[in-house]
Amino acid sequence: MAYLGLFAARGAVAFTAAGFFARLPLAMTGIGVITMLSRQRGEYALAGGVAASLTLAMAVLGPQVSRLVDRHGQRRVLLPAAGIGVGAQGALILGAHHGAPAWALFACAVPAGCAPNMAAMVRARWAHLYRGTPALHTALSFESVVDELTFVVGPALAVALSTTAFPEAGPLVAVVLLAVGVLWFAALRGTEPPVRVDGDRRGRSAIRDPGVALSALVLLAGGVIVGTVDVVSVAFAHAQGQPAAAGIVLSAYAVGSAVAGLVFGAVRTRWPLPRLLVLGTAGTALTTVPFLVVSDVLGLSVAVFAAGVFFAPTMIVVLGLVERIVPPARLTEGMTWAVTGLSGGVAVGAALSGRVVDAFGAGGGFAVAIGAGAVAVVIAAVGRPVLARVSSRAGDA
Repeated sequence: MAYLGLFAARGAVAFTAAGFFARLPLAMTGIGVITMLSRQRGEYALAGGVAASLTLAMAVLGPQVSRLVDRHGQRRVLLPAAGIGVGAQGALILGAHHGAPAWALFACAVPAGCAPNMAAMVRARWAHLYRGTPALHTALSFESVVDELTFVVGPALAVALSTTAFPEAGPLVAVVLLAVGVLWFAALRGTEPPVRVDGDRRGRSAIRDPGVALSALVLLAGGVIVGTVDVVSVAFAHAQGQPAAAGIVLSAYAVGSAVAGLVFGAVRTRWPLPRLLVLGTAGTALTTVPFLVVSDVLGLSVAVFAAGVFFAPTMIVVLGLVERIVPPARLTEGMTWAVTGLSGGVAVGAALSGRVVDAFGAGGGFAVAIGAGAVAVVIAAVGRPVLARVSSRAGDA
């Protein structure tokens, strides 16, 4: 019932639906580009390099787009930013189809990073609707579940399209969804947050706030765990002679996180968010340890389900802290930095664990997840006094 109450607000259903379609491409594009280029040219190095360049461009440009959104409003910025992103991704697809040289594909990948971070845009609308009420906690929890859903549906859809239709099908559908979703979302003016005057005349970036930086670092470490689970699950299932079972393992992680997110969103707790962050990261770290002793796919599925149980609540707490720490005039940028930290961590985790798996096998890869969990705990524990101080401005200590 707590979740149904969210949609009593006029326009909430519409911007949630539009936001889902507009953010699904984020989960489709990277794996779609890898599948497209590997099928066309048989070169995984080129495919991975172009996809990594696109991810890096999004990490660098995404917060800057969101900063402009805070200054000028969603509609005025989303349309041109999405236009650049759609145009560049379209050029990348055409270039790949017509055998363009590698440098041209990399050149297209950079401006493609201008595509706006729609997860942050949707959360900014929820914050505008429910700021200062318990409903905001529920809304942020709901959004974490939606994030999980996009990363369950998106990659599978992109791979299926590119392998069963034609190589460019996955990225092409992602581009169409991005264009349609952003147009629809931007047209919903009734729930668009108003532009707020920033009291900081210097207009400094939200990432310079210690609380935002700490929050992004926690999600960076958490993202390393996610990226490691993605890669090592595939390697583990292959070593067990059950390569198709990797999908079951990854689904178990997503389901564990989504269920925990829904439950956490329906619970009202009086514990301060900095303390919850320490507990959440500690739980995340502890649940990575059983990875080292699993002996079959079933055991690994159970282990990653348990690890997922702590992931969504921790992310909800982090974004709740960002909402309290960052002034409304810089909220979208602050949310984007946090989500960017997560995405960057996933990329780092995938790259690092892949190298470790090649050298030491799947068990060695899981050590990366354990190390990242320990780093997350240290960041949360050391940063707790800072987070408590800055969040106390909103009445949380």
